[in-house]
Amino acid sequence: MKGAILKAFGSPLAVENLPDPILGTGEIIVDVVAAGVLPYANEVFNGERKYMLALPVAPGPGAVGRVRAIGPDSTRLAMGDWVTCDPTVRSRDDALTPDITLQGWSARGEGGLRLQRHFHHGSFAEQMLVPTENVFPLGPIDPEEADRWCLLNLLLVPYGGLLAANFKAGETLLVSGATGNFGSAGVAVALALGAGCVVCPGRNQVMLEDLKRRFGSRVRTLTLTGDEMEDRERMKRAAPGPIDCVLDLLPPSAGTKPVRAAAMAVREYGRVVLMGGVGMLGGDDLPLPYPWIMRNCITIIGQWMYPREANLRLINLVRSGLLDIKNWDVRNFDLADVNKAVAHAAAESGPFKVTVLRPVKMK
Repeated sequence: MKGAILKAFGSPLAVENLPDPILGTGEIIVDVVAAGVLPYANEVFNGERKYMLALPVAPGPGAVGRVRAIGPDSTRLAMGDWVTCDPTVRSRDDALTPDITLQGWSARGEGGLRLQRHFHHGSFAEQMLVPTENVFPLGPIDPEEADRWCLLNLLLVPYGGLLAANFKAGETLLVSGATGNFGSAGVAVALALGAGCVVCPGRNQVMLEDLKRRFGSRVRTLTLTGDEMEDRERMKRAAPGPIDCVLDLLPPSAGTKPVRAAAMAVREYGRVVLMGGVGMLGGDDLPLPYPWIMRNCITIIGQWMYPREANLRLINLVRSGLLDIKNWDVRNFDLADVNKAVAHAAAESGPFKVTVLRPVKMK
C-alpha cells in the first residue's frame, strides 16, 4: 500500500510504499477512502505542538472507509461495510484509567506510546489497522459523500464536552472560541441537541455574522473588546437568561483572559467544560477564584476527547437530520498531493471548512 510518511519533524510528507497491515484478533483492516486534515496539521508536522509521535509514521487521525478484513471477534461487521474509524485508542487492561493514543497523531505517556507502536500508522495511507472497538458502521452512503462523513471526527470533540456536562435541551450554552474550527462545530452540535440558545463571543465580525446566518435566532453573537470585565458582562447580556453551561474550545494561541471571562459568565450551579489548548505551548495558567467556584457551586470539568459511545450517538444525530453535515464546504486532495492538502487546511482554517485526503479512489 501507499502512504504519506512523516520521516522527521519539519520535513514534508513523502508518499511511499508501506507494508500492508497484518490482521490480528481484535483488529479490523479498513481501506481509507477519506481522511480529514486538521487545520493545525502543519504545526504537528513541524514539531511546534510537541506531540508524542514516533517517527517515521503515516499520520492522520480518524478515517472513513470500507472494511477490508475482520478479525475473529467481530460478529456484526462485514467486508465492504462503510465505517468511520475513531482515532482514540485506549488500552484494554484498565477500565478506569486506560492509556490513550490518538492513532496517527499523538500519545499520552509511555503507555500511550506502546499503543502507538502497534497501531502505528494513521489514515494518510491506503489501508489502516484499527482496533475492532474503534470501527463504527455508517450504513449505506454515497461514495461521493465519504468526505463529509469525515466531519464526525471534528464534531465528536465538542460533542464529548457537551456529554460530559450533561447538557440538556432548552439550556443556554456559551461557546468560547465559537468562531474557530472546533468552536463552530460545537455551536452546530449544541443546536442539534436542542439548545435553547448558544451565545457566541468572538473578534471576527464576519464569522459571527455567518453563524447567525446559518443558524438563526437561537444564536446570539457579541464582539469581544479585550477588556475581561466588560466582555463578561456583554456575554451575560447577550443571553436570554442565565447561562447554564460554558464550553471552552479556544486554541493554544489564545490567552487566559477570554477563557476566564467566559467561564465566570456562567450562572450559579452552572458547568464549565475546558477542552481547548490554552497553556499547552507554555504561557500563563488559568486562574479561577476559589471563593467564586465554591460559593456559586460551579462545576469545572476537564474533558479530553469523548467516550466511545459518542460515535454511535453522533452518527444517529446525522442520520436523523438533526445535525446537517452539508453545512460544511469540503475540499479534497489525492494522496499524491498530501502536502498541498496540509497547506490548504492551514490557509483555509475558518469555520465550516474541511480539508480531506482521499488515499483510495472509489470506482
